[in-house]
Amino acid sequence: MSKQQRPRILVTGVAGALAQQVIDRLRDHCDLVAVDFREQVYLGDDIPSYCIDFNKRVFEDLFRRYRFDGVIHLGRIMSSQLTRMRRYNANVLGTQKLLDLSHKYGIRRVVVLSTFHVYGAVAYNPAMIDEEAPLKGVGLSADLVDSVELENLANIYLWRYPELNITILRPCNIVGPGVRNSISTLLASERAPVLAGFSPMMQFIHIDDMADAIVLAYNKTQRGVFNVAPEDWVAYQHALKLCGCQRLPIPSVPPILPRLILRTLNLRSFPSYLMHFFKYPVVIDGRAFAREFGFTPRRPLKEILRFYRENKKPV
Repeated sequence: MSKQQRPRILVTGVAGALAQQVIDRLRDHCDLVAVDFREQVYLGDDIPSYCIDFNKRVFEDLFRRYRFDGVIHLGRIMSSQLTRMRRYNANVLGTQKLLDLSHKYGIRRVVVLSTFHVYGAVAYNPAMIDEEAPLKGVGLSADLVDSVELENLANIYLWRYPELNITILRPCNIVGPGVRNSISTLLASERAPVLAGFSPMMQFIHIDDMADAIVLAYNKTQRGVFNVAPEDWVAYQHALKLCGCQRLPIPSVPPILPRLILRTLNLRSFPSYLMHFFKYPVVIDGRAFAREFGFTPRRPLKEILRFYRENKKPV
């Protein structure tokens, strides 16, 4: 009887800290192939790593060559990166190509990383947003269009090709060592802007816990869409205080004013397309994922904020 083969998994977005954490958790039990279209990343002699545009023909050669069992798609480009068109090509057209190839080559398991931003931040959001809530992010900003479209695309494939066993994860703010998103940059800074009169509730998940969640999701074949978030939250301005940030109040009306001020101050960590997320709470309900996958975050909010307090980066 032949020795059971290790699963072979394609991991995208490997230039990011989260993908590298996921790879560390899987490398002892799986054969991994790493891909990122931004840069080539060395992950050790045992993991082939490529810098490839998903829309180029050479990407299909990887599927032919390696005969993957599964795909973990963490390669979503944040709105602060690249131009809008290049981001759309990467996030939407690149994901479509990835899912098409997954179907063509008989992949049996796909995990797609999305974001809670797809829900949008509006004054009348419910207190706890579950997976059935409409995706209002697209109505707020053209910069969030590709995030919503990426998810809609993954949803289409989820129902059209059940054999792909797609799981879509919508995490809250991912933070911690190595994370370079907007909120992490703010928490790590000496001073951070706040919209005067607003301090919405926010949720944070440590990068270690999010990597654990992705591995749990991959290992248990459960199709569907799941929020990933702890059961605690904190007001934005209080979080800044606990992180030792000096708060920089910015008038919130008229709407054009905060945008002008932020542009003048060149505060890229507080992008205008996320303005509403610093105004209205977007608290997501992660209980379905916790129940289905047996997930409990290990890093409490206190520990997350202490890390930023002790690791300040001068602006």
